[in-house]
Amino acid sequence: MPFWKKAYQKKQGIYYPQAIVQGKPVETETIAKDLSKISTVSNSDVQAVLGDIAGVMHTRMAQGKSVHIKGLGYFRYTLDTTGVKNLDDFDFEKQVKAVRVEFTPERERLAGSKGYTRALVDSDDLEWIELPADAEDTTPDAGSGEEEEGGGSDGPSIS
Repeated sequence: MPFWKKAYQKKQGIYYPQAIVQGKPVETETIAKDLSKISTVSNSDVQAVLGDIAGVMHTRMAQGKSVHIKGLGYFRYTLDTTGVKNLDDFDFEKQVKAVRVEFTPERERLAGSKGYTRALVDSDDLEWIELPADAEDTTPDAGSGEEEEGGGSDGPSIS
């Protein structure tokens, strides 16, 4: 069951629900064991393939492609950049601040509807549990200081 807490976003002065991660991440070895239990592939074979997937995905995305993992979703490179007003000042190297990987979950049209459901997000199977407002997100990079208090990825965002 996933967890949430009430978070305050100073910039807009509003409260919103924020998803909270508890405990340590589930590592590749555990995922491999889980996958081997539901398939005919051994744990070591699953780990070998999962261990190579990042490099293969990088190679394909470096060719300007997106990568589609059926049932999971799409991965592609995106750029975090700054703009310039004058075209003469345009300098790709100086304007690119970071290269990021964007993940878009697989989607499937809901029967008899114009709406979609996303892979990994089956709302009917999720029972959200509220934590106190002072609960800490224990995601390994949660304390990196990259985001404002209450400005996490689960709050309001502009894309």
